[in-house]
Amino acid sequence: MRYLSTRGHADRKQFCEILLEGLAPDGGLYLPESYPQIDASALTRLREVWQSQGYAALAFEVLSLYIDDISRDDLQALCRKTYTPEVFGTKEIVPLKPLQAAGQAQPAMYLEALSNGPTLAFKDMAMQLLGHLFEYELARRGEALNIFGATSGDTGSAAEYAMRGKKGVRVFMTSPNGRMSPFQQAQMFSLLDDNIHNIAIEGVFDDCQDIVKAVSNDLEFKRKYKIGTVNSINWARLLAQVVYYFAGYFQATQSNDQKVSFTVPSGNFGNVCAGHVARMMGLPIDRLVVATNENDVLDEFFRTGVYRVRGTTDTHETSSPSMDISKASNFERFVFDLLGRDAAQTKAIFGEGLSRQGFFDLSGDRRFAQAATTYGFDSGRSTHADRLTTIQQVFATYGVMIDTHTADGVKVAQEHLNPQVPMIVLETALPIKFAATIVEALGRQPERPPQFEGIEALPKRVQVMKADVGLVKAYIQQHCD
Repeated sequence: MRYLSTRGHADRKQFCEILLEGLAPDGGLYLPESYPQIDASALTRLREVWQSQGYAALAFEVLSLYIDDISRDDLQALCRKTYTPEVFGTKEIVPLKPLQAAGQAQPAMYLEALSNGPTLAFKDMAMQLLGHLFEYELARRGEALNIFGATSGDTGSAAEYAMRGKKGVRVFMTSPNGRMSPFQQAQMFSLLDDNIHNIAIEGVFDDCQDIVKAVSNDLEFKRKYKIGTVNSINWARLLAQVVYYFAGYFQATQSNDQKVSFTVPSGNFGNVCAGHVARMMGLPIDRLVVATNENDVLDEFFRTGVYRVRGTTDTHETSSPSMDISKASNFERFVFDLLGRDAAQTKAIFGEGLSRQGFFDLSGDRRFAQAATTYGFDSGRSTHADRLTTIQQVFATYGVMIDTHTADGVKVAQEHLNPQVPMIVLETALPIKFAATIVEALGRQPERPPQFEGIEALPKRVQVMKADVGLVKAYIQQHCD
């Protein structure tokens, strides 16, 4: 298995090379040269693996299709070490929760519980594996790695919890100052481990993400300070997320003749891009529904064919803050496929046109229609009022409390239901991470896991900084030299 850049760089690399690299040298994102295909017999075998051996074994089977430079025994051991009930709370790891009212013959939809990990968010599903992969590969090479990332809420804490104490790894994590929930801030900033560094940027998430890309594109700096990334631009993280689409499908169906649809709350397009990969492999997915909040760049594209980046002042601060994003990094991977893997056109759009014009328009391109037809995408938008109503409705009807981002997913999923096809909404976080909005909706505090009691009052360490690449580079140098 070799990996190529969406922007056409000549190199073809193996998995462990891109694991530590992040962006390609030309600023593109890595994808496999082709997606492994799962035929009917292979899907049956994977279903049997899931039913008889569980999530870790399923993860090994899916990952081994893409990773051939780690021995099968070692990869299997890494999967077993990662996906345990002790870490994720349940034997199933990602159990389905039917939303089914009393007297209802069939569930209206399902929630796939992805938030039982150490930081109570779906990012743990990939980040815990990434931590073990990094430690394994760095030990094999006798090297160190400085992870540099950006978070709008959950990626940062998931990365830091996964990497704390890992040999040979430092983490430098940027976040938009004051724009995460108090719980999210406390999760990150209360980690005082020597290898964890939090940088709060005065701006929005897109400013943080732009700084990460600028550093990643400075090849001399990147190589000198051994910069890697854990954002979803890292293929390894997205690959790990592909597994739970298979697990959700097997739980919602009895045979491979059935299809399912997924609704995915999405800001950076990483979570739903993993669903795109699973569908391209042959998993019987009917629709992939992208749910956005008021920052509706992705919904606008799937409705109109126009992708229009918002500026700092036009990016709304919402009650589903992890989706307050107007530059969806992973979207380049999907557009590359949509354009027939035309690297030159992808580079022209993302490497040149978008930075110069702030938008691109595919509405007149005949291939745009394939986003809905060939690739199965739909979309929708949710607002703060919608979130409150949906949280109230789900709690009153089903007795289930959901967080604000999952509420965006449920609201949009309700607009795309097909009685013949089960709808799975990917749960993204536990409600405690967004307690203020839960109280506003339900008049009660969400349940708080015992290990997080009093977290907001813990001592915190964070460096507040202007949105300046030079300042951030200087900080990294200071703590690496």
